[in-house]
Amino acid sequence: MRTLVTLASSGAVTLAPDTVSQDQVSQDPLLQDPELPDRKRFIVGLTGGIGSGKSTVARLFNQLGIPAVDADIVAREVVAKGSPLLAKIVDHFGPQLLTPQQTLNRPLLRQLIFNDPAAKQWLDSVMHPAIRTEMLQQLANLPPAPYVLLIAPLLLENKLDTLVNRVLVVDISERNQLSRTLSRDGVSAQQVQAIIASQISRPERLALADDIIDNNSESTDITNGGAAATLQPQVQQLHQRYLDLAKHLDLTKR
Repeated sequence: MRTLVTLASSGAVTLAPDTVSQDQVSQDPLLQDPELPDRKRFIVGLTGGIGSGKSTVARLFNQLGIPAVDADIVAREVVAKGSPLLAKIVDHFGPQLLTPQQTLNRPLLRQLIFNDPAAKQWLDSVMHPAIRTEMLQQLANLPPAPYVLLIAPLLLENKLDTLVNRVLVVDISERNQLSRTLSRDGVSAQQVQAIIASQISRPERLALADDIIDNNSESTDITNGGAAATLQPQVQQLHQRYLDLAKHLDLTKR
């Protein structure tokens, strides 16, 4: 059972008694994975809906010396130019998926799978295992740190929460998601709403969270550092919490 740590924008913290146990650690797939026998890390899974501020939160943790693996970056790396997975995808969908530079034409791929559940299912079946394997390897290769972050927008949707000790959700209302993403990405409201609809619902995400950062401040301006100023106190308090949890949780015992 997980402990809920909720930090409001005001900086108020509500802590329940710690419930992280050795049983939880002994069931950690990262510790049991035979391909990674030396994986002994306290891992915080950072997630949230589109436009929630995950990147800003991750940057603030990084400024505190906490390294991270980003699932979005990994997803691009596994289909990089010349990779076996890119060749497999092109073989399945056709050579039109390659740009003149021999890289993946992502907009075209999104179009191909948008209204084709079978195509999306096939793509997920080859992408997800490759991403998971690469994420695990990168987590194992991170420099020494009290704890590390796994940044994954679809952490809960893709069951990646089984790989982490804590789930940290950056929470934002759908209204703020829409306005901030439109301002940031220059996409249509329909596209943003489709992405929101494809992700786990806000109540479901919050119910599965151990820790919640509130990024719903109406005064937050994501274009001028306002988000960082609002989020920094919350990140700092959680950082101290994670340092304490990592220090008292013996990951070497099974």
